Amino acid sequence: MMEDFSYFLPASLGADPIAPQDERASLLIIADWIGGDDMAPVAAAAGFRLLGKVGLEDAPARLDQQSQCDALLLFCPSSTPLLERLLVQVETQAIQTGMAVILVAGWETVELAFACLRSPHSQLLCDPDRTELAAALVAAGEHRPLPGQLHDRDRDSARLQQLSEEVGRLARTIDMLTQQARTGAAPGFDSAPRMADRPGNYFAMPALSPLGAAAALPPSAPAVTATQVRDLLRARRIRADFLPGDLFADPAWDMLLDLLAARLEQERVSVSSLCIAAAVPPTTALRWIRTLCDKGLLERHADPQDGRRIFIHLAQEATDALLRWFDASRRFLTI
Repeated sequence: MMEDFSYFLPASLGADPIAPQDERASLLIIADWIGGDDMAPVAAAAGFRLLGKVGLEDAPARLDQQSQCDALLLFCPSSTPLLERLLVQVETQAIQTGMAVILVAGWETVELAFACLRSPHSQLLCDPDRTELAAALVAAGEHRPLPGQLHDRDRDSARLQQLSEEVGRLARTIDMLTQQARTGAAPGFDSAPRMADRPGNYFAMPALSPLGAAAALPPSAPAVTATQVRDLLRARRIRADFLPGDLFADPAWDMLLDLLAARLEQERVSVSSLCIAAAVPPTTALRWIRTLCDKGLLERHADPQDGRRIFIHLAQEATDALLRWFDASRRFLTI
């Protein structure tokens, strides 16, 4: 009699012994202040598979060993001796692999993080609120199509609506987590600071002393002074005293005017100074700085005395256009 060598699966395993493959994009979190279990619901809500959480000190070795990572969330609110090396390593890997990166900096580290920013798939946040962090995570999952997949413009509106819903859902998840008591120096997700929350006010616009000769203005430039430009900015700023401030959330024009005034004063403006001048949450300001740089209206210049700091200059073409606008507007406005 032949023995029966057939295998019987336990009832608890069901009919299919092989678990389905997890097709979600992978997310690695680098932070010193939060536990992996705390961020697991956030990763799941954003549609990611959490690879784990590692501290900043152990992050370089983990990145060297990590064979595949679709997205990386790095919290660096304060400066550490290894931070610059880590940021360079992260950005280099992002350029080589297409990995989406979210850098969450603080005011202490935003200059260094911006200076290290190189990959088009990297986002830089500064003291973000929960909605900004949620939006960044959703954008990280959408940062590029899969190989061979074409972008379908006909579905843009529907996808934008879906993204909006995902951001709201993820923000609620983050909100729930931030209500839990934490130990250690955890960065808050409260409302991001605006200009009025920073030391000083608009009349003491932060600008750096000139480090060299200022760029020459065109000989035909109209006679516009920095005082006139700043007066216009002050007039724009007091709108919030009479109308809801969120009606004027676009900081691009204010940034251009502030940089024009700085150029007329032969001053150089750092990234953090321009964020303060924008009078919007710093993450919003950083996003606009990058957009205006991509459009050629602003230029990045490294500090010759400290390569970890970037100055933002108004491009010559943008300078000429603004000066012409001031000249043409004299017929309608008293500046």
